[in-house]
Amino acid sequence: MDDMQEILEDFLVEAFELVDQIDHDLVELEENPEDLDLLNSIFRVAHTVKGSSSFLNFDVLTKLTHHMEDVLNKARHGDLKITPDIMDVVLQSVDMMKALLNCIRDNGNDTAIGMDIGPICEKLTAISEGETPAQAEAQVEAEAAAKAGEAAPASAEKPAASAPAEAAKPAANEPEVDVNSLSDAEVEAEIARLLKQRKAEDEARRQEKAKANPAPATPKPATSSNTTAAKKAPVAGSSGGTTMDQTIRVEVKRLDHLMNLVGELVLGKNRLLKIYDDVEERYEGEKFLEELNQVVGSLGVVTTDVQLAVMKTRMQPVGKVFNKFPRVVRDLSRELGKQIDLEISGEETELDKSIVEEIGDPIMHMIRNSCDHGIEDPKTRIAKGKPEKGLIQLKAYNEGNHIVIEIADDGKGLDPNVLKQKALEKNIITEKEAEQMSDKEAYSLIFKPGFSTAAKVTNVSGRGVGMDVVKTNIEKLNGIIEIDSELGKGMIIKVKIPLTLAIIQSLLVGTQEEYYAIPLASVLETVRVPIDDIYTIEGKNVLRLRDEVLSLVRLSDVFGVKQILESEDQTYVVVVGVAESKLGIIVDTLIGQEEIVIKSMGEYLQNIPGIAGATIRGDGRVTLIIDVGVMMDLAKEIKVDIKAQIESSAKKPKEQPSDYHVLIVDDSKMDRTLMQKALEPLGVSVYEATNGVEALEMIKSNDKDIDAVLIDIEMPRMDGYTLAGEIRKYSKYRNLPLIAVTSRTSKTDRLRGVEVGMTEYITKPYSPEYLENVVKKNLKLG
Repeated sequence: MDDMQEILEDFLVEAFELVDQIDHDLVELEENPEDLDLLNSIFRVAHTVKGSSSFLNFDVLTKLTHHMEDVLNKARHGDLKITPDIMDVVLQSVDMMKALLNCIRDNGNDTAIGMDIGPICEKLTAISEGETPAQAEAQVEAEAAAKAGEAAPASAEKPAASAPAEAAKPAANEPEVDVNSLSDAEVEAEIARLLKQRKAEDEARRQEKAKANPAPATPKPATSSNTTAAKKAPVAGSSGGTTMDQTIRVEVKRLDHLMNLVGELVLGKNRLLKIYDDVEERYEGEKFLEELNQVVGSLGVVTTDVQLAVMKTRMQPVGKVFNKFPRVVRDLSRELGKQIDLEISGEETELDKSIVEEIGDPIMHMIRNSCDHGIEDPKTRIAKGKPEKGLIQLKAYNEGNHIVIEIADDGKGLDPNVLKQKALEKNIITEKEAEQMSDKEAYSLIFKPGFSTAAKVTNVSGRGVGMDVVKTNIEKLNGIIEIDSELGKGMIIKVKIPLTLAIIQSLLVGTQEEYYAIPLASVLETVRVPIDDIYTIEGKNVLRLRDEVLSLVRLSDVFGVKQILESEDQTYVVVVGVAESKLGIIVDTLIGQEEIVIKSMGEYLQNIPGIAGATIRGDGRVTLIIDVGVMMDLAKEIKVDIKAQIESSAKKPKEQPSDYHVLIVDDSKMDRTLMQKALEPLGVSVYEATNGVEALEMIKSNDKDIDAVLIDIEMPRMDGYTLAGEIRKYSKYRNLPLIAVTSRTSKTDRLRGVEVGMTEYITKPYSPEYLENVVKKNLKLG
């Protein structure tokens, strides 16, 4: 059973690929009906699917494919010309093949859904026997009526209007039949007789036609294609190949597990780099640093190479998605009564499998939008001096660590005034917003939920859904959308998304003591601006950045971080963008760019607005990853006068005792309590550590802003002298007040305290007032 299951899975993987290939190639064949090589390739692929399904006893799929194969075989021998109407029937059979494959995948057989392939098989048979699709349709309807017990001999006798005149003549000397006098069984027998008679007449007519018109010479292959620039290699699994690809199929979950392990390796690399920076600062000038630097650098290079290698195993060409759009454009063209060509380039561009699966729907909506709203009908295009056929271009190309997907059409383009008017009618924007809106901002209105410019609701558009789905799905992929348009000339939509979602580049920022990671794909620029350049308009903060007015919000206000205001002349602003929208985020610090591994927030913390996930940074701390799109929505609800708050804080005393933090390091709980009580009159904040190791970790973590340290000398794990020496190795702590509080009173002990960097030396017992004054002096509290 396991072997059969594996064979079935292999069959499905191959069959889905082959059917997608048939779908794509048939559309190309319709553009180049004389391309015999392409036709032969399609026939071989269909033959392969039929053979595989027959081996696995999928009789319904085998029967359907066999009938389609008959039509293709007639065409490749020159006995049949593929017309758009015939192609409609063939493509319908391909759609049914896909449905049967889905049934096999979901139920293990091709009969569970009860799909009736009889009518489509009869159409294919009729076409292969030389009838037109209209005649085939009439015949299928007549047979369906017969099966239903409906008496319709007259309609059964009448062929389609396009049939030759002699086909409509009744048989010579045929007596009239009184249908009302016949039983049900006799009616059915009469219908069967008439159908048989008609088939005989059609066969005789085809033979006469064949004698009058000999079979045409073998058509020459076409030299070009509207959809692709070069011929494709034989499809894998078809009978056309002479060698087998050296490949192996691997379960996706194994690749996902491998990607997770690489993510952990990247985290380890980041941690090691952070540790190296600490060691370098401590032991500046030491010889071992050079060797350590080489090892760390080599490990970083290898980790990056492994990461890229694993990412490539998950990569798939974007052509896997692109190949279904020629069929979409072809069907829409016929439905809308337009003539549209689709040009595809960059199909070989690769993306992570998870992203390839997600971008299909957004591109589908954009293609449909171009077909329906963009490309004009042939008469309108001719009147405008354009070619009768419209053109849609679908491109993909790499740009750094991102891929750009571009959809361009030569249609009527976007009219910003019409877009504004429609948005006003639907109460999406206000009159004032419409007046202040630029053309670029007006283009982005098409992404608003419920927005549509369609004059009426059709099967293709008009319901106001579609483009808002595009925006939502692209934002989920940490991507951005740009629109450019010229009225009367056409429109270009560019979608920029990261190559992978598992490991991304980010900008780390800080607000107060909290740190956040912003996906670098959404960061447009970072600037440092004067506070005086910030203005408030109707409760909203804005910044004039060059020739653009930019909305502003403080990151601390978005996520409710307690803000300790400081009077500064300038502030950092990170400019982020999604689609055509931009926002300036005020942050306290810019930490820098870092490669991060995205981790889910878990069951209890998921779905926090504005947070896409979390990562573990090089120093071991957890940092939240911002969901830029959601954060921009949250920012719209925030009304805080930033400039006024900063100016009011400048009037307050700059130094308050409560702003200072003192760390007490002593293994005795009683001694720590005594020191804490002695410092109470100062109103300073107090932290406690029970030994030197714990204290050093607190100082290194940067979690706490420590302004002075009271250190006991005799402690387990790490004594006070060693602790002081370790603290002084960091340049940023060279001037940190270190006050020894000990019972050691000898000159040797005092001298050693000075050598390791103690600022003051207090011996026990001491009065609370004395300790208070020493700390007060070192903190410069007056």
